[in-house]
Formats: sequence, structure tokens, C-alpha cells
Amino acid sequence: MNDVLLRSLTPSVLGILVRRGADFAAAEDAVQDALLEAVRVWPDNPPRDPKGWLVTVAWRRFLDATRAEAARTRREQLLEEEPVRESAPAVDDTLQLYFLCAHPSLTSSSAVALTLRAVGGLTTRQIAQAYLVPESTMAQRISRAKRTVSGVRFDQPGDVATVLRVLYLVFNEGYSGDVDLAAEAIRLTRQLAAAIDHPEVAGLLALMLLHHARRAARISPDGNLVPLAEQDRSRWDIEAISEGITTLYAALARDRLGEYQAQAAIAALHADALTAEETDWVQIVEWYDELEQLTDSPVVRLNRAVAVGEADGARAGLAALATLDNSLPRYTAVAAYLHERDGDLTTAAHLYGEAAHKATNLAERDHLTLQASRLNSRRSAD
Repeated sequence: MNDVLLRSLTPSVLGILVRRGADFAAAEDAVQDALLEAVRVWPDNPPRDPKGWLVTVAWRRFLDATRAEAARTRREQLLEEEPVRESAPAVDDTLQLYFLCAHPSLTSSSAVALTLRAVGGLTTRQIAQAYLVPESTMAQRISRAKRTVSGVRFDQPGDVATVLRVLYLVFNEGYSGDVDLAAEAIRLTRQLAAAIDHPEVAGLLALMLLHHARRAARISPDGNLVPLAEQDRSRWDIEAISEGITTLYAALARDRLGEYQAQAAIAALHADALTAEETDWVQIVEWYDELEQLTDSPVVRLNRAVAVGEADGARAGLAALATLDNSLPRYTAVAAYLHERDGDLTTAAHLYGEAAHKATNLAERDHLTLQASRLNSRRSAD
């Protein structure tokens, strides 16, 4: 069974049902039923036209459900015009589905879940496992999201920025359960890039590829986080880096700079350095300046403080950090790192310990605890 094929066909099958007049929520349920039937039937009897098969089965499931709940006159008329089995038209509704799933009335978590289900073709159980929540909780979240967008016109113009934000959130979830959400986000962003010619879509794809290229080197054999400067760069995925940089350059050539292109440019500078010492921190600071103008984000200014510390020295980084709100996530961890770079091991050890208590991610908490222990051991040895 080709799970990737099934997931790639999901958006167009769902789009066909909606264009035929099915309500989005009912159509999505019917498509999920068809996918389950495909998993059962295809291994022994693969169809010659997979997409046409899914459309036919999903449409019948929708009609059965409509009949079962005694549809109103309008839907009864729809039943009388049931289409015969036919090859599915070559119309790609992926883009409209992205916009629908990223509707501004949805919360970020609901938009992500609905995108993974309707566009990604994942089951409710897979999404629940990826987010480490009970399947019933995820089912309720998806059900509420579907009800919210059911009345939205399918051809309504969408907001590309919102769609990109949803995909970015999917990517940042990384990996848990049996679904690699980072890889899934890359797959979905490739779909979007094929459907729409937009430099920020290409910028986001480049950013994902460049970050994902370092994945194998991020975790040590004993399961600990490995900071960028300490990673074994021979384990980085050269093909992904090459594709990411090529995609980025093509986007930048459009001269319509956006935040994802700027972030990708920073990632490209890290990827281009053969060693940590060869990193072009001066140029990275310049890109953070561009990114700050685009986003006015305190998180960007926090990351910029780290880059300033590398480019101009720890004191300069601490000065940049002092202008920011110390309640920012990771502020304490950044302060610890810069104080260590400045030679103040006592303050750095204390801050690493404090940052570990604030960390929401177990791997990050363990890493920060190890940093505090390392510095305390050095101080004791001295």
C-alpha cells in the first residue's frame, strides 16, 4: 500500500466532491472512508485509476450518508443526479483546500489539524499520536474545525500568509508518533509551491529543506540535543542543502523579500560554512536586521542578539539582549550562553539552571541541565 500516493490524492478527491455540491464536513468524512476502503482493497486489487476509484467510492459514501439522514429536498435532487463511474478530471483543488483549512476563524491548532487531515490525508489517530493527545480530543478538534468552515465558499480567495503560517507550525512540530510532521510539512509545501507561484512559498520550502538537512546531526547517540556549533557537519544532507539554496536564490531573484526568505538566507549561511568557526556572522546579523524590519518580532531580536554576540563579541550580544523583555521564551538560555562566552561561568551556570526549569521541551531541558552541570564541574575543578 502506497501511503504517499493516497495522501497526495486526498486534496483533489476532496475538492471534486465539494465542487459537486457536497458540504465540506460531509465530503471530508466520505473521503476518509474511501481512504480506509483503499487500504483494505488495494493490496489485493489495485485500481487502474486510483484517483477515479477514490472519487467514486467517496461520492457513494457521501450519498449513502445523505440518504441515511433523510436529506432535504435540495439534496434529494442531488441524489437523482448521481454521476456514473468516470475517470476523475485533472483539476487540482489543493490550493483552495489550503486556504479553507487556514481560515482566519480557526485557531492555529485547529487549522494545523484540519490541514493534516484534509490536505495531508492523515487519519485522526495519526494526528493525535503526532500531537501526543487522545484520539477523542483530536477528533473533537477536527470536528469543530470542519463545522466552522462548512459554510465557507470553496472558491473564496485565501490568505497566503495564513497558509504559510500553518505549514510553518506543522514543520515546527517535528517528529513524534508514527508520522514525521517535518517531512509531511515539506511534502505539503512542495504541493503548494507547485500550485502557486509565490516567492514566500519558495522561501518557506527553502527554509524547511535547510533546517531538515541538519536533522541527523541534531541528536547524539544517547539522545541529547547537539548545538549547531557542535554538530557533525558530515552528517548534514548535502542534497537537501543544495535544493534549499537553489530554491532560495530563485525566490530572492524575484526581489519581493519576505520573512521566510530572510530566515532561509540565515539558514543558508549556516549550511554554507564548512565549520562553525567559518560561519559568516556579520552577514547573518545583516539578515536579522532585514528580518526585524519585516516582522518587528521580539523573538527575531532575541536571535539577533546571539548573532551579534558571535559577530562582535559577547559584550555586544549582552548589550543587545539587555534591550529586550526578559520574559521572552529562551531569553534566559541566551543570556546563559552569552555570559559563558564572556567568561562569567558562575552567572552562566545559574542561568542555565534557571532556563532548564523554564523549558517546556524535555530534550531542551535536559540539554540546559547538562550545560549547568558542565559549568559547575569546571568551577569546582578550578
